[in-house]
Amino acid sequence: MIVKTHISSLWLTPSTDGIQRIGHLLDAAPAGTEIFFRADDVAVPSNNCHQMMDLFITHGIPLHMAVTPAWLTQARWDILIHWAGDSPVFCWHQHGWQHRSHQTSGKNSEFGDQRPTSDKRTALKKGRDRLNSIMGESFYPAFTPPWNRFDAQTGEALIELGYACVSRSAGEQRKVPLPDTLPDIPINVDLHTRNETNSVQGWDALAKEFEDAIQTGNVGVMLHHQRMNQAAIDFLDTCLSHIANHSAIKHRRFDTP
Repeated sequence: MIVKTHISSLWLTPSTDGIQRIGHLLDAAPAGTEIFFRADDVAVPSNNCHQMMDLFITHGIPLHMAVTPAWLTQARWDILIHWAGDSPVFCWHQHGWQHRSHQTSGKNSEFGDQRPTSDKRTALKKGRDRLNSIMGESFYPAFTPPWNRFDAQTGEALIELGYACVSRSAGEQRKVPLPDTLPDIPINVDLHTRNETNSVQGWDALAKEFEDAIQTGNVGVMLHHQRMNQAAIDFLDTCLSHIANHSAIKHRRFDTP
């Protein structure tokens, strides 16, 4: 298991101005704006993961937990579900199988065009079966692909295997469209896997992502708890507080029509 823990530049230099800008954007979001949060690379309990879960429990905001099946054990699940307690805010779903790229060139993908279709279908089913066996009724058959992408063959397999919905990046929706029978709930704000070289660029880019997402009426926020430091955790707390106090924002869930 390989988990990247690089912390982006904006969290190394917190910006009061940047935090306030994003807070103002959330406060001014039009009535009916839908928002959802998705935490990727879940499976291994850690202090960051615990803190992240506690924030969503405290604010009563749904969090979609994308769990990598090959990383999850019964012992790890026992800890995660204990932290969740009786809170209804979590939607536990599938994040690939092993989170390992099978591409020999181009961008990383576990379910890309350089892997045989039969292997991709087998990996999908193996991952779903493992989560079903460990999580039981807590598992919801939604699919988030590692690196937010998969090819058209995988899309067909997801439909054939009866998945309820998928969640990718907005850009991947345009590259590999899916039929309406398989709802696709995109992320368009990335809090932690950022590449800006300095914090000023980082805060400007993050604010622009929130602004653009709010204008579409659908805000999907991707989290990676391994990449959080205290500044990132504090920002998330502030962000959730703004959202919780905005009564006209709708909280979208994968497992609710």
